[in-house]
Amino acid sequence: MNVVAPDGAPHHYGFELVIFQALRSDLPPVYAAHFAISDITRGQFHFDQRRLVEPAALIPDGTSTAGINVAVGDWTIQGVNGLDHLTAQMADYAIQLTLRALKPPALHNGNGLISFGPGGFSYYYSRTRMALSGTLIDHNQPLQVTGEAWMDHQWGNFFSAGGGGWDWFSLQLSNGTEMMLYFIRDANGKIATVYAGYIGLDAVEHLLPATAIHLNILDHWTSKLTGATYPSGWRIQIKDPLLQASLTLTPELLNQELTVYQSTGNAYWEGAVTIRGQSAGATVQGEGYVELTGYAR
Repeated sequence: MNVVAPDGAPHHYGFELVIFQALRSDLPPVYAAHFAISDITRGQFHFDQRRLVEPAALIPDGTSTAGINVAVGDWTIQGVNGLDHLTAQMADYAIQLTLRALKPPALHNGNGLISFGPGGFSYYYSRTRMALSGTLIDHNQPLQVTGEAWMDHQWGNFFSAGGGGWDWFSLQLSNGTEMMLYFIRDANGKIATVYAGYIGLDAVEHLLPATAIHLNILDHWTSKLTGATYPSGWRIQIKDPLLQASLTLTPELLNQELTVYQSTGNAYWEGAVTIRGQSAGATVQGEGYVELTGYAR
């Protein structure tokens, strides 16, 4: 998202707000939440975490049409039918944002159902381009912000395979198209699953075969806090009759690592990237987010 500061100078941020819910057997639901701000202009990354157990929570049965309404303390995500409201705060930063979908939701894997084999299955959809507006408070200074956002919603009866991890990419290009890609690694670091979805101007996700996707890591960054070494910069080449593309992704900050052992028990890298390259025979640029898990042990 981008803002114009009071002096007229552009100020650029990225943000992440995620709430996880875990349900196991008859145990009460557990919630974990992460809030992060990539303050690109300052060259700083900040995050906070929360964890909450709700013994008296009522989990509805069946299908709900009421949308999302979840809170961990005063961090909230509310929304229905492509109109979402987000609030969160931490030291020096707070957000009060409204997100409005510019495209229908993309149902991943064609029908929104992802199989993990022995690990179970999940429902998964994304709103790949949402207009963002609202207020960001930066060191006690309220700023009116605008931009574009991406929303993921994934749920189901599944668990991730132990010992591995994944590299996940959400890409918004200047030609009005988007892509979601992920590469799941096994315990030996070998890529076991590749997923590539291309969302065209028709707002329909078109699946690309794994053989059409070529991912090259351009650099690495090592965390001084965890000692983990993460990929840092990528070239994604797509060679398919549906789409020919070559995209270079550059992290907007090298350090966008969240050490969230007190909430989800892990550390991972998730942050803003810039995109430059060619798609469908034309020059494109864009912005995206990348999530890297399984690198910190």
